[in-house]
Amino acid sequence: MSTIRPEPALIRHLGHAEYEPIFAAMRAFTDARTPDTPDELWIVEHPPVFTLGLGADRGHLLAGASAIPVVQTDRGGEVTYHGPGQVVIYLLMDLRRNKPGGKLYARQFVHKIEQAIINVLAAYNLAGERVEGAPGIYMAGGPKKGAKIAALGLKVRGNGCTYHGVSLNVGIDLAPFGWINPCGYAGLETVDMRSMGVEAPLADVQNALAEELTQLLGAAVPEPEPVAQD
Repeated sequence: MSTIRPEPALIRHLGHAEYEPIFAAMRAFTDARTPDTPDELWIVEHPPVFTLGLGADRGHLLAGASAIPVVQTDRGGEVTYHGPGQVVIYLLMDLRRNKPGGKLYARQFVHKIEQAIINVLAAYNLAGERVEGAPGIYMAGGPKKGAKIAALGLKVRGNGCTYHGVSLNVGIDLAPFGWINPCGYAGLETVDMRSMGVEAPLADVQNALAEELTQLLGAAVPEPEPVAQD
């Protein structure tokens, strides 16, 4: 049995960059892509910014939030915070392409992204878990069980092309999370790897998560054996 090997996603390190130009670049990239455009993962670290999903309620911006810029986006989800010390990876992908088991659907896509985060956390001896109906990754045990450590928000266009992505808190100032209801949940505690006892260089976690994502989202797909003709 031969295999179809999709082109691996290109990984771009964008360094420290303002949110709005990156948001505009994601949309421009997706507007211009063709069926042959390689998928890309963009790794970036943002200065402090709150972003709002399409259906976000501005009532989830609480006292203190006015000190940080707020940007309306076209992703799913509610309000979240990005800032220094957080891994952000944007996934510019075409879900119509051959992926493990055939083309990916949005739910499978989210599941694989979450699994990549769980795998990276496990490599640092941290246990993360999914919570039904609440995308992202949460601490699976201990005194911080249920606290959120990673968020995701995506835009999937009708043609199967995606942008936006995932954020994982590594060594971030957690105070701004107290100025919002993260992802629309009042009182939801947010943690980072540092507050969970893990000191890790941001670049190491960026690279580890990018590697997990490319492995889970871009593995080879078996090609069916040709059918014999009578």
